Amino acid sequence: RLTDLSIVSKAGAESIQKSLETINERNQYIKNLTSDIQRKDSLNLALVTNLKRSLANVNDEDIQIEVKKGVVYVSLSDKMLFKSGSDQINSRAEEVLGKVAKVINDHKGIEILVEGHTDSVPIKNDRIRDNWDLSVLRATAVVRNLQTKHGVDPARMTAGGRSEYLPKATNDSKDGRSLNRRTEIIIIPKLDQFFELMVPEEK
Repeated sequence: RLTDLSIVSKAGAESIQKSLETINERNQYIKNLTSDIQRKDSLNLALVTNLKRSLANVNDEDIQIEVKKGVVYVSLSDKMLFKSGSDQINSRAEEVLGKVAKVINDHKGIEILVEGHTDSVPIKNDRIRDNWDLSVLRATAVVRNLQTKHGVDPARMTAGGRSEYLPKATNDSKDGRSLNRRTEIIIIPKLDQFFELMVPEEK
């Protein structure tokens, strides 16, 4: 009987010890993850500060810099970047894109998603079939400019178009449509680094 109790007590102690080890591992994981999130927030703050400092002389109506869902958004109005209904970048945009590119090049641990957005007014010409085409072509034009003129690594960039389907404001007014016509440069952590943060190390 005493032997049986001793075996049970030993097994119980081992079980408790394993549970404590698991709890300690989880606590350490949470601590590490919290630290990583704080570092990412610090990076976002540094990016926003550097971008706003670099672009301080740009009209506030033409550019917005903010953090949403843990990533940095740089929203550029179409009137600053392009002629109406065109995907050709104008001379005014060169200085702005150059300043954005410098900040991007100074931070190697990030990737860039460039998204084109339009209003709901239909467009069609010899080159552009609809707003899907226009939004993609504009995003591609910005990516190409960042690569060829400002030295941003193309492997870090992705271009995409949202057409009219992710508006910031109503398309029923002139001011709303103006807000919706924009190109967003979204600065995000590299995906492989992000997933490394989310998966605890295996022993």
